[in-house]
Amino acid sequence: MAFESLSDKLQNVFKNLRSKGRLTEADVKAALKEVKMALLEADVSFKVVKQFINAVQERAVGQDVLNSLTPGQMVIKIVNEELVNLMGSETTELQLKPANEITVIMMAGLQGAGKTTTTAKIAGKLKAKGRKPLLVACDVYRPAAIKQLQINGEKQGVPVFAIGENHKPADIAKAAMEHAAKHDHNVVILDTAGRLHIDEDMMNELIEIKDTVEVSQTVLVVDAMTGQDAVNVAGMFNDKIGIDGVILTKLDGDTRGGAALSIRSVTGKPILYIGMGEKLSDLEQFYPDRMASRILGMGDILSLIEKAELQVDEDKAKELSQKLRKAEFDYNDFLDQMSQIKKMGGMGSIMSMMPGMGQLKDVDIDEKAMDRVEAIILSMTEKERMSPDLMKNASRKNRVAKGAGVDISEVNRIVKQFEQMKKMMKQLPGMMGGGKKKGGGLGGMLGKFKMPF
Repeated sequence: MAFESLSDKLQNVFKNLRSKGRLTEADVKAALKEVKMALLEADVSFKVVKQFINAVQERAVGQDVLNSLTPGQMVIKIVNEELVNLMGSETTELQLKPANEITVIMMAGLQGAGKTTTTAKIAGKLKAKGRKPLLVACDVYRPAAIKQLQINGEKQGVPVFAIGENHKPADIAKAAMEHAAKHDHNVVILDTAGRLHIDEDMMNELIEIKDTVEVSQTVLVVDAMTGQDAVNVAGMFNDKIGIDGVILTKLDGDTRGGAALSIRSVTGKPILYIGMGEKLSDLEQFYPDRMASRILGMGDILSLIEKAELQVDEDKAKELSQKLRKAEFDYNDFLDQMSQIKKMGGMGSIMSMMPGMGQLKDVDIDEKAMDRVEAIILSMTEKERMSPDLMKNASRKNRVAKGAGVDISEVNRIVKQFEQMKKMMKQLPGMMGGGKKKGGGLGGMLGKFKMPF
């Protein structure tokens, strides 16, 4: 995740704070100096960092904090609250008109930010909420832009309005409104043209669209990997055409993530969603409090639960729970679990949302190896998958290895680790609760268990 480096640095600062029984004003200032450096290295705007540190310091050096029983934790609490304030305090939704009226959302942004894909992602989310969206191809310049929108629209089950490349975007938007009214669409999403950089022609084109149709929401898509450039772009778009919110893409990449911490403060506009991957489902509502928790290494259990609710089959979960109690977990269940993990973004994504990431640093996870594990299990017969003990037989292992195209050692490893996982699953209730035993809890168990993928 984008904030992994920042999270590591902040956790080290806070670890030192917690270790002190009493805090002095000098302790707090020294810690905040390190926080300041960590934020600047994460590409947060200098002005924003200065305001943030001043706000935290003003609250943290008060006698109520320094004389409290746990001053270190109080300082961390203040940092968390100020991070939330920095990113907007409250979650902001797209503002939609009543279902019997047409809401027009104009998507804007530079080339390469992922605007067209994000436009389709938004359409899918609105469709899931019971709206009837229409995607509109207004990018008449970029080769294959219309085709890309049509492909993504088809994947989302959302129709695309396109009349070719020989029309002005404002005229396309006007024609799309007429089409939407005739076909009972109540959300029109305009995928406008991007540019390699901001220029007057692009801005004038967007202004012309807004003059031609009544745009309800102007949403800017920016690439988080561009750091401060993303903040500057947001500021310029807001000054030129006025924006209502921002969607940050590529926040799952190897980026310092400073844009997420700077945009609200610099533009005064909220972050609406964050793109966390290439799939059309990889778009998350932006919650400032949850993002603050992630940044501070406290996890994001609420988002993890929401992902699970969307992706996990409830009946299968109940069936698996019963099997676990009876120790009947088999390779078919293993396949199901891998499928659910993939749908939720992989083990790395799941772990990034869990508190106590420090406990999980030593877990060996190879996401690509999941495919090899899957191939091995699918090379077993149905009887072998249902009766795992059969796989202790050497000739069966050799046959499966040939079928999966892997070395016999890989099959041996999976069989051995499956047995370990089976034992671990039998202890699941104790793991989730943390237990009273030394090294209890999910982090403790995973720390001792080398994952098979």
